[in-house]
Amino acid sequence: MEHYKNFSLKDYNTFGIDVSAKAFVSVSSLEELKEVLQQVYAHELFILGGGSNILLLKNIDQTILHINLKGKALEREDENYAYVRAHAGENWHEFVRWCIAHNFGGLENLSLIPGNVGTSPIQNIGAYGVELKDSFVSCEAIHKQTLQTKTFTKAECDFGYRNSTFKNENKDKYIITSVLFRLTKKEHSLHTGYGAILAELEKENIDTPSIKDISNAVISIRQSKLPNPKELGNSGSFFKNPIVDKTAFAKLKEKFPEIPSYTVSENEIKIPAGWLIEKAGFKGYRREDAGVHENQALVLVNYGNATGKDIYKLAQEIQKKIWNVFEIRLEMEVNVIS
Repeated sequence: MEHYKNFSLKDYNTFGIDVSAKAFVSVSSLEELKEVLQQVYAHELFILGGGSNILLLKNIDQTILHINLKGKALEREDENYAYVRAHAGENWHEFVRWCIAHNFGGLENLSLIPGNVGTSPIQNIGAYGVELKDSFVSCEAIHKQTLQTKTFTKAECDFGYRNSTFKNENKDKYIITSVLFRLTKKEHSLHTGYGAILAELEKENIDTPSIKDISNAVISIRQSKLPNPKELGNSGSFFKNPIVDKTAFAKLKEKFPEIPSYTVSENEIKIPAGWLIEKAGFKGYRREDAGVHENQALVLVNYGNATGKDIYKLAQEIQKKIWNVFEIRLEMEVNVIS
C-alpha cells in the first residue's frame, strides 16, 4: 500500500491537469482496499482508476483511493466460450490485447480505449458498433460502507448508452473490483460495418479478417484521429453522441441534408457529436492551451498548461453553439469534478 500527502494528480488523469489531492492511497489487494475503507469514512474517499474519464476543476480535498488491483485469467470455459475475469486495475487496452493473443473474441472493437477494467462497466464503454455489455457477464464490487461484496449481473447493471446503475441508483456506493466476460473461442462474431473498419481492412487487402485484424484496424483508425494522452492531454470522446426522435431528425435532415446518422430503435436516431461540433466550426479551435483536436472534433485537448476550468469553459461554449445551431443538447461523457 502506498500513502502520500498533498499528492499531485497530474500523472493520474489523462488530461494532465495539474491539481493535487489532500492524500493519496494506492491499494493493490482486496485486503488493502478493505483496510482503507475501514480506516477512512467512505464519504471522505475519492475513487480513482485510470483517470481517463474525468475532468478535474480544482484540488481534491479528499483522500484519493487509487484502485490498482491486478490480475486476469481464464476462469472457466466450454466448447464455444471462454469466461475471463480481469481485476479493476488492469489497463483496458492491455487486457483486450491479452484476450486477442488467446484468440478470445468479443472485445476487439474496443481496442485502444483509455482507462482501466474497473471503470469500464460504469459507463458501458463502446466503440465501432460494440459495447461492453455485449460480452459482460457480471462484476464484483465492494460496498464502500458495509464492506460487503456483491456480484452484479448484467441485468442488475441496467446498462444503457454510456450508462449503468453505477451512474444512477448505485452511484458512489460501490467499488468495482473485477469484471467477468464471456468471450468467443471460435466462430467469432465480427463487427466490420461501423465507421471506417471496412475501408481499413480493404486498404490492407484483408478479405477474411481475424479478431486481431479487426483490432489492428480499430487501432489504426483511432491513432489517426485520436491523440495519445501521454503526448497530448485528453480523455477521448468528451461528449456523448446525441439521440433524437425521428421527427426531430427529419427537420434536421431538411436543413442539413448531409447529416450522418445511425438508427437506434424504431423511433430513435443517433447523430455523431463529432460531426455536429465540426459543422459548428470548432474542429481545430484553440483558446490558449484548451482546444478541440484538429483531427477529431469530439476530443477536447490540453496543449500543456490548460486548467480544468479552461477545458470546461470550452465545453460549455460548444454546448451552447450546438444548441443554437441544431437545437440539440450535447451531454458530456466525461465526469466533471468540481
